[in-house]
Amino acid sequence: MTKLKNLMSYVTQSRVISHPNPKEQILNCLTYGLLVIVALCAGFLLWDLSNSPRDGFFHGKRDSHTLILDLEHIQEISLNPEAEQRARNVNCTFWDCLNIYKCEHDRLKVYIYPLQEFVDERSDKVATTLSSEYFQILEAVLKSRYYTSNPNEACLFLPSLDLLNQNVFDKHLAGAALASLDFWDRGANHIIFNMLPGGAPTYNTVLDVSTDNAIIFGGGFDSWSYRPGFDVSVPVWSPRVVRGQHAHATAQRKFLLVVAQLNILPRFVRNMRELAAAHSDQLLLLGACESLDLAMRCPLSQHHKALEYPRLLSRGKFCLIGRSLRLGQPDLVEIMSQHCIPVIVVDNYVLPFEDVIDWSLASVRIRENELHSVMQKLKAISSVKIVEMQKQVQWLYSKYFRDLKTVTLTALEVLESRIFPLRARSSRQWNTIDTNARSTFNPLFLPSLAPKSQGFTAVILTYDRVESLFLLIQKLAVVPSLQSILVIWNNQKKSPPHLSTFPSISKPLKIRQTKENKLSNRFYPYPEIETEAILTIDDDIIMLTTDELDFGYEVWREFPDHIVGFPSRIHVWDNVTMRWHYESEWTNQISMVLTGAAFHHKYWSHMYTHAMPGDIKDWVDEHMNCEDIAMNFLVANITNNPPIKVTPRKKFKCPECTNTEMLSADLNHMRERSACIDRFSKIYGRMPLRTVEFRADPVLFRDNFPDKLKRYNDIGSL
Repeated sequence: MTKLKNLMSYVTQSRVISHPNPKEQILNCLTYGLLVIVALCAGFLLWDLSNSPRDGFFHGKRDSHTLILDLEHIQEISLNPEAEQRARNVNCTFWDCLNIYKCEHDRLKVYIYPLQEFVDERSDKVATTLSSEYFQILEAVLKSRYYTSNPNEACLFLPSLDLLNQNVFDKHLAGAALASLDFWDRGANHIIFNMLPGGAPTYNTVLDVSTDNAIIFGGGFDSWSYRPGFDVSVPVWSPRVVRGQHAHATAQRKFLLVVAQLNILPRFVRNMRELAAAHSDQLLLLGACESLDLAMRCPLSQHHKALEYPRLLSRGKFCLIGRSLRLGQPDLVEIMSQHCIPVIVVDNYVLPFEDVIDWSLASVRIRENELHSVMQKLKAISSVKIVEMQKQVQWLYSKYFRDLKTVTLTALEVLESRIFPLRARSSRQWNTIDTNARSTFNPLFLPSLAPKSQGFTAVILTYDRVESLFLLIQKLAVVPSLQSILVIWNNQKKSPPHLSTFPSISKPLKIRQTKENKLSNRFYPYPEIETEAILTIDDDIIMLTTDELDFGYEVWREFPDHIVGFPSRIHVWDNVTMRWHYESEWTNQISMVLTGAAFHHKYWSHMYTHAMPGDIKDWVDEHMNCEDIAMNFLVANITNNPPIKVTPRKKFKCPECTNTEMLSADLNHMRERSACIDRFSKIYGRMPLRTVEFRADPVLFRDNFPDKLKRYNDIGSL
């Protein structure tokens, strides 16, 4: 009723105080009466919404990111423990236990079951209680881009059943609770978070609950229980790191190796005691203190000298994780929080997010039977390598392990990358520290695949080579994906040929004469360009075939934020001159694709014309060189992605032209291009170009198949 009084007060105070005539007074009374009725209806509606029971677990609008889980309205579900339960399917794969047809959208969508309390109808025993950690996981999904409140559009389903720690629930009741879920369907498309699987005395490495075909986000997998490509290995969370102070990655550390794990198997402890005796100044071996306070550790030889855990881990460069009864341990997260390099001495342990994280960059793995040589192996690692690994540990922790929200969203992204591989990050993107605070992303906000029907616009830069220009137009006109042709006439002293003299083609053809002779004119965002894809091509590139151009456009459709083209080059560092050098020789690596024959998005033409940093554009126009290098720098600097070379063709000669007509015939041309790379890298403050050993070819073009089975037959050779 308070809301109703406030609303009435607002209506009352909003009246205009005046002295109307009788007609106006009657009208005002009617208006006021309507406002009062509206206020009463709105007030009762608000009172009803705020006091009536809800069938979900939300406050306010369902799609708002400010929603919270409602712990006051938990639905009670009666369980029949004798109901049929199906054991975990150990043979599940991505292809037979996941209904991919539920994932119709371009992103992963996860439905969270309403908060429910599952009670045994015979004994009134509760199946499981909700922990604060699982509440954080549910809240992280709820506030993420993955969440959907509509189960009919969901790809995955997340039960509100806390199965993180098998020690605290009845596994038989938990299985019955899962089987009772509305959309369970033998566990298909359901995800279950579990960090501490198994119980005494076996301590199985996977949850001992009848989960049927559900996907397990598990923290204790070994190579036998993990289903590759289906399950997701997650870290065992440690509440100690929430309040802990994190050390600096490159801080001075007294000990080479710190061993502070409490539950290592006895035979490993014996080995570590022997090593500690032989390397007392480099190995710190700790155990439980006499007070049994788990927040403290004491040296095995000095039980009275207590050290705060996990902060003590910052004393070592490396920290050991050994085999214990339970495979998954919170020690890994605690070690990484102190930026200590983990030394994994567990042969069959599946590390967290092992599918995407390259742990060789941030950890050392040693076989269990080689534990005696651990100090020798660690001493062989150079100090430079140790610093690199410490920085990688720090970056991985802050990126993927720093809190439960980050762990949850990372696990969902791993699963999303399997379901939508076109959205997946590359291994380099998952594991590379971005020292310039730049991330690889799609700046165009494009869909995963560019539309096919639109086609591309061919932009031809020409000066006065009419014969080769006409021949090129005829070749381009028969390319199926060509939408239109735009000729940029860069000669101000001579008018272009009349349109009637141009070859008669079925595609639209337009001509624009520029005001100044500039190479940057090829990248101007002309209003005649209506397609997203642009093929910039020189008037003397007449050797490309229809199949090559059509295939090049298909490759661009899959990588619309890249430069995709045919002639490739590379930049190399010259240790003699201490400068960057432009290299046009044939190599297995490329870092640039020349825009004399390349596809790019029209967005890059806009960026080149209006947002080129420094004086690069003016320098290019003044020297009549390096516009293609400038475009490669621009795209690489924004996306951190390399260009893509298409087809094996490497010879791009104009048979109709003499060498004296070509800019590249100038002896100073190569020297100027090397100077361009050096100059541009200084303007950008870094070297944005990325070197890659990659080329896109049609799948069957080298295979001995009949031509009628190949989509692209006419692909040029070397």
